[in-house]
Amino acid sequence: MPNFFTHPLDLLKVRLQTTHGAGGGLAPVVRAIFAQQGVRGFYNGISAAVLRQLTYSMARFATYEELKKQLAFDGALPFYRMALAGIAAGAVGGICGTPADIVLVRLQNDGALPAAQRRNYANAFDGLLRIGRAEGPRGLFKGAVPNVSRAMLMTGSQLCSYDGFKQLLQTTGWFGDGLGLHFSASLLSGFVATTITSPFDVVKTRVMNAGPQSPYRNMAQAMALIVREEGVRALYKGWLPSFTRMAPQTILTFIFLEQFRNVYWSSYATRNRVRYD
Repeated sequence: MPNFFTHPLDLLKVRLQTTHGAGGGLAPVVRAIFAQQGVRGFYNGISAAVLRQLTYSMARFATYEELKKQLAFDGALPFYRMALAGIAAGAVGGICGTPADIVLVRLQNDGALPAAQRRNYANAFDGLLRIGRAEGPRGLFKGAVPNVSRAMLMTGSQLCSYDGFKQLLQTTGWFGDGLGLHFSASLLSGFVATTITSPFDVVKTRVMNAGPQSPYRNMAQAMALIVREEGVRALYKGWLPSFTRMAPQTILTFIFLEQFRNVYWSSYATRNRVRYD
């Protein structure tokens, strides 16, 4: 269900990130998609988005919860161990989600290409099969390094900044431990996570969208090439739709997490005598 609401924003982010050089602002991209494909154009790649959630998100959250239990080996779970669990879980999720992410990026950007250059994958599974045949198994993990780096930074920065903003906001005296605090801290956390991960997200999108004759050899070379040819601002292309998508997602994630802590975690900690610091 969340994919239905956030997918158009993710598609706009990818279109902006794959635009080389100056220009190509958000409004012209929206107009071009609507003029060429109508409303359906904003949902190109929705099957790959669902597959990505089933791989990346499920692996990330399942690993995170299991690592939290394992890291409470001395009966305590301080925040730095939670952050470590988040970073490790992001790496696992990034690896598991890379094949679906490649198909997603290509499906979302297909409409921006000339007709002769479009890949025209029928759906996510057709894309996986055709990439495997044309580019080999390694083709399914193209861009894995920036993708995993982004996933690690995303998960780690969300957790660290959320906890830090909660403490900071509580010191103002304007917030108690409730929905208002959780909403504000998660909104700020989404801003931080989007900003930190944007350069890696741009590189990931460019590498994944490139075909076999990619100009990018590795993450560092790709980032340097983008900056040299387009300037530092190019690393933040698509920031606005990315944040617009990330903000409600982060808010809902952390509000749910707080409720999870209050209900499930409290029960688990009581049964297993685990201190939550």
